[in-house]
Amino acid sequence: MVQEYISPVRVHKYPFEMVMAAYERRFPSCPQIPVVVECVITEDSWTADNSQRLTTRRCQLNVEAPYLLKKMIGVDYIYFIQKNVLDLKTRTLDIEATNETFANRVGVVEKCRYYVHPENAQWTCFEQSATLDVKNFFGLESTVEKIAMKQYAANIAKGKELIESFMKEVNDEGVKELAPWNPKDDAANLELRRIVSRGTELPKGQSQPDQYTLDSEYIKRHLGELTPVQEARLLQLRKWIADLQKGKVPSDTTLLRFLRARDFNVEKAREMLSQSLLWRKKHQVDRLLSEYETPDVVKQYFPGGWHHHDKDGRPLYILRLGQMDVKGLLKSIGEDGLLKLTLHVCEEGLKLLEEASGASSRAVQAWSLLVDLDGLNMRHLWRPGVRALLRVIQLVEANYPETMGRVLIVRAPRVFPILWTIVSTFIDENTRSKFLFYGGKDYLQPGGLLDYIPKDLIPDFLGGPCKSFVHEGGLVPKSLYVSGAFTEREGDPLSEDSIYRSVSLGKGQVHEVIVPNRDPQSVLTWDFDVLRHDIAFTVYRTEHQLDHPPPDTTALCVGGADEAKSVLEQKGWREGEHYHRVEPTLVCHDGESIQGSHVMLECGSYILQWRCELLDSAHRAAQLMYFHETLASHHYKGSMSSLQSGTSGFSCLSGKSAASSCPSR
Repeated sequence: MVQEYISPVRVHKYPFEMVMAAYERRFPSCPQIPVVVECVITEDSWTADNSQRLTTRRCQLNVEAPYLLKKMIGVDYIYFIQKNVLDLKTRTLDIEATNETFANRVGVVEKCRYYVHPENAQWTCFEQSATLDVKNFFGLESTVEKIAMKQYAANIAKGKELIESFMKEVNDEGVKELAPWNPKDDAANLELRRIVSRGTELPKGQSQPDQYTLDSEYIKRHLGELTPVQEARLLQLRKWIADLQKGKVPSDTTLLRFLRARDFNVEKAREMLSQSLLWRKKHQVDRLLSEYETPDVVKQYFPGGWHHHDKDGRPLYILRLGQMDVKGLLKSIGEDGLLKLTLHVCEEGLKLLEEASGASSRAVQAWSLLVDLDGLNMRHLWRPGVRALLRVIQLVEANYPETMGRVLIVRAPRVFPILWTIVSTFIDENTRSKFLFYGGKDYLQPGGLLDYIPKDLIPDFLGGPCKSFVHEGGLVPKSLYVSGAFTEREGDPLSEDSIYRSVSLGKGQVHEVIVPNRDPQSVLTWDFDVLRHDIAFTVYRTEHQLDHPPPDTTALCVGGADEAKSVLEQKGWREGEHYHRVEPTLVCHDGESIQGSHVMLECGSYILQWRCELLDSAHRAAQLMYFHETLASHHYKGSMSSLQSGTSGFSCLSGKSAASSCPSR
């Protein structure tokens, strides 16, 4: 496979003729580039008017290869043929070097070009590219590629430094200025010829420097430090996308983000970026900043927003996830509304990055995220909400890669490992490595937030002095729910009705779910809403075998409107002897949303039981909507042993909760 390497444009802030005088100091040998042992001129000629010089050199190189490799291939040195064409009239120099040694096994072509800066005639540009084709090299193809790339990178790194060094030598010799070639001044031309030893005419078929070249100082200022290989890959992706798009090319910072997301594999980055550009066009994302109108419910109840910057100058976004009513937001703006909100935040972030880079002396390429988990409990594991969150994460990962510089997680509660285990598998490994976690109150201690956020910018709700305008979040009133905002769609795994069951209970009746467990340390979770009346909820365990569910299910529902007795009571079993209560009875009131979990330490049958004791004066049946799930032990490796059940007043569904608050436990 042919490998291609393209370097960014280097700018020497000296006239072309002075740069040529400095460049000549590299020959016949150069101590600063020890790999070049000697360059011998085999052909050298000037045109009659002294405007062009054609030079051919045979260069001996001592390549930095392992001793054993040199012995295996039987050579200590390799030879390259370098052909230079200097044109003082057009003020250009073209250089082409090809390998003479092992030419039938390895093809190396390096091209360099010096020319006058298109916007400043007193500056000189230098660009460099190379192709490597290892056809057959004794089974050492991969090794040869690595050695060649290492050598190429070293040469690039030395190039500009050498010109600066040789320019000082030229000045020390008393040469302060050289006039450009003049057809009417032969004496001056001869002097220029004496001092300068190169020039080139633009070969046929070679294009002038185009808009896809990059200046090295521009890269350092706006893109940050890049290795020669990374610079080459950036230029290659830029050209490919330009050919593909036939129009507007994304910014270099955007190209660089997609390259980093694919470890600078140009082919993979191009595929990822192409898909993202199609997605942006299809959903008109470029118009989002100017056209998006923030819904009122988001303004009042979404606990997230931008908050100054971190110590690295990165824009800082705060999300008080523990205070977010996921269910309420989805029922108010729907999943599409939540996605659009997220995309708007990401687009704002890109704009803030541009502003931060402009205000700084260096490139600011990513923002930081501070996530406060205070208040997080099992209600955040409401399955439709989790799946909506996963869809958001996948969309952001695919279209805004490498925009997250650091994620600070504070006040992480006991329930957090469950949410993290579910979500983390959908987050890119490189992004996961940027997460820092702080449980308890140690986030303001040494090694905590103060290492990353200026002390005067720590938000007030975390004990800092800075007033935060990020909303506290809280319960979304039912009066703001929008009919149809979050409804079942055919084949949609986020459908509420596809995972939640509804049950009606008369006076004294029970509804039970039997969960057989053969996996010690697995976690049983539940989420239910009381739609009418008070309902008592209890979890039991028995070592005895109960009726097993069908093979394609994980639980068996018993009781209900036609049967008042529990399955335990039907068998005549006594509590404490035949079965045990593993979670205390919880009386759940009309309108409450309850979430909880239990680590099933032992095998046996676990019973989730809901019981209705009383009815209202209208004798209407109690109503319940519930969901349960068993989480396998191997996913958590014991991290769930401290989980506790939780209740919440969030997302209440009864008519009583239509006001701005509802009872909570």
